[in-house]
Amino acid sequence: MRRLFYVRSTFYRPQMVYKGLSKSEERKMRQIRFSAPVATLLAVVLVGACSSSDEEVYVESKVEDLYNTAVNSLEAGDYKDAATQFDEVERQHPYSVWATKAQLMAAFSNYQANHYDEAVIGLDRFIRLHPGNRDIAYAYYLKALSYYERISDVARDQLITEQALHSLREVIGRFPDSKYARDAKLKIDLTRDHLAGKHMEIGRFYQRREHYLAAINRFRRVIEEYQTTTHVPEALHRLVEAYTALGVVEEARKVAAVLGHNYPGSEWYLDSYALAAGSDLREKPEERGFFARTWGWLF
Repeated sequence: MRRLFYVRSTFYRPQMVYKGLSKSEERKMRQIRFSAPVATLLAVVLVGACSSSDEEVYVESKVEDLYNTAVNSLEAGDYKDAATQFDEVERQHPYSVWATKAQLMAAFSNYQANHYDEAVIGLDRFIRLHPGNRDIAYAYYLKALSYYERISDVARDQLITEQALHSLREVIGRFPDSKYARDAKLKIDLTRDHLAGKHMEIGRFYQRREHYLAAINRFRRVIEEYQTTTHVPEALHRLVEAYTALGVVEEARKVAAVLGHNYPGSEWYLDSYALAAGSDLREKPEERGFFARTWGWLF
């Protein structure tokens, strides 16, 4: 569809008096003056016609039609198109009930398309504009998922992991009795385990380079801040190794005792015992000497 241009059929042409000119010169001046507006008009029309062919034509549709089209795209797996179409619902009908729904659905479509940054931006906007909406708990939960599903391996920066942990805790704090809170608690355990793994990775890095004090700080942080994670037994064992390397034998034995009390059957305790006591608990009791057996009773 081309844009229509409406042009007046007549122009106001004031009579001009050309003093001091001959008749032939006056006729030339009148031709030049009256042909200029016509040339200008033709130029405007031509430029307008050319530019209109490149512009998208705005066509307003019924809100129900727009919304249903977006839902169909979403169900078909065309998530990028669905997000654009839901945005169009809000653009054309910003004050309708459907516009509020479309905001959340556009964020969900971006989440499904793995466009997590766009999803978070949309969800933050929805939360800011509609804090009392009945779907607000889901908006917080979807935001947390948008961070959680981007958690990378422990060798990389863990800023996203920390943002996921913060968002998951926000879901639990704001909506403790919701179904989203129950799932958030499970994901928090996995997120904390991941953060602990990052500290262990850094601690082992320092330990390999014999920076034992820096390594000890990392291992102690895992023990103090992430006590319920799977990395605590190894952190205790690494502390025994670091203290032994520094010659702080008494501290090494205390940590080994804690490890033996809490994780008596773990491989980490057996390794720590062998390091601190100088013998291996994996040997048969009768094959161990008196002092080794006594050490075992202490733990």
